[in-house]
Amino acid sequence: MTLQAIQPLLSDVALVVAWVVVGSGLAQTVVYLFQLVVAGYALSRRPPVARSALLWHRYGDVAPPIALIVPAYNEQMNIVESVHSMLSLEYPNFEVIIVNDGSKDETLKRLIEAFGLVPVNRPWEDSLPHAPFRGLYASPRNERLLVVDKENGGKADAQNLGINVSRAPIFCVIDGDSILEPDALIRAAQPFIDDPERTVAVGGTIRIANNSIVKDGRIEEVRLPTQILPLFQVVEYLRAFLMARLAWSRVNTLMLVSGAFGVFRRREVIAVGGFTKGSMGEDLDLIIKLHRHLITARQPYRIEFIPEPVCWTEAPSTLAVLGRQRSRWQRGALEVFFRYGHMFLNPRYGRVGIFGYGHMFIVDVMGPIMEVLGYILMPLFWALGILDLDFLLAFTALVFSYGVFVSVGSLVLAEAELKRFPRARDLLILFAAAVLENFGYRQLNNLWRVKGYWQYLRSDNSWGEMTRTGFSSTAR
Repeated sequence: MTLQAIQPLLSDVALVVAWVVVGSGLAQTVVYLFQLVVAGYALSRRPPVARSALLWHRYGDVAPPIALIVPAYNEQMNIVESVHSMLSLEYPNFEVIIVNDGSKDETLKRLIEAFGLVPVNRPWEDSLPHAPFRGLYASPRNERLLVVDKENGGKADAQNLGINVSRAPIFCVIDGDSILEPDALIRAAQPFIDDPERTVAVGGTIRIANNSIVKDGRIEEVRLPTQILPLFQVVEYLRAFLMARLAWSRVNTLMLVSGAFGVFRRREVIAVGGFTKGSMGEDLDLIIKLHRHLITARQPYRIEFIPEPVCWTEAPSTLAVLGRQRSRWQRGALEVFFRYGHMFLNPRYGRVGIFGYGHMFIVDVMGPIMEVLGYILMPLFWALGILDLDFLLAFTALVFSYGVFVSVGSLVLAEAELKRFPRARDLLILFAAAVLENFGYRQLNNLWRVKGYWQYLRSDNSWGEMTRTGFSSTAR
């Protein structure tokens, strides 16, 4: 059979594939536009952001005790600064529990030296499974600090032991390379105070600290990263938090509270078995377990995102480290989606099953595959003469125009709400980054996500080294 004979068949196949790819792109566009509109509406309905002093006056006497649980694995570069940040938080009743997850570097040694830690005994409930426990350390200088040493078991495992050791009814999990703003806890605790019966989890905003000046565990001066990869991630994080999570929180369908900074009611987390050990997406996994448990129990609840509590973290600055992170995130999303796949479009789970899981299917399951297929097949079909040039141009315009619009729209929302970049020069740089990230960086991200897809199919559970350069008291 000649090429001329099968040309009509190839054209039909190409047209079907093209429309599937375009349809997937349009579905993602609708999701992102929905998020942008709902987030904008939510921000317009929010009262003015209260000053920290007013929050302390209003909530200081009624704020519930909180345990900060910090899993730390090879975090020697940032751990001391992070602990200083946590100990200086403006909150009336809290303790900081660092869980050293069998670090191979000097994480534990640096903590012992910096805070004068000594071994202690303290009774605790062994409610959740965890790797073997080694010992507890406390600081005679600061009664709020407790360090737990254990054998390596992974992040979820370390968080479970921290929950066991904690005594407060509410706990906050944050990464060992993160720095909380002084009023972050009092702001994150607001929903638990205002609606104590229904609130089970609250997430805050994660921001990129690369190149910002850190002093005594606090962000002294906010500066944009000077490297292109962290700069693109600033825009990404603004889009993920100020648009996506705010929107889904508004309709009570929030599917993710970041493991870098989230606050949870201890009782409900223990009821669902804590964090799932070995999971690549333990934060996503926990939220979906909470949704499933509370919907099944027909218990009214809220899982919220509020923009003002800010947690600063160090973003990967090299392609290798960033690629490993994004592939791992994709594996985590797929793992959790299929683990609880019975919830997908299941009316029994209401808006979570229909909209929350539908969003995951469009963006996390189908999104990267369809986008990469589009990058490869559309130009190929055009080059073979089986796809019209107008179709190719329309697809290209769709890919780039909606990406730019959503990125810039997220930046506008972020600046309107948080006003973290007062200098016009910073806003111009971010605007340029919001445009440029759609031409190369976004495509590279989708390739990393496809790699994560392949790793998931091969049951590759390797974590990969997340190299840190550390915070600095001077700009880098």
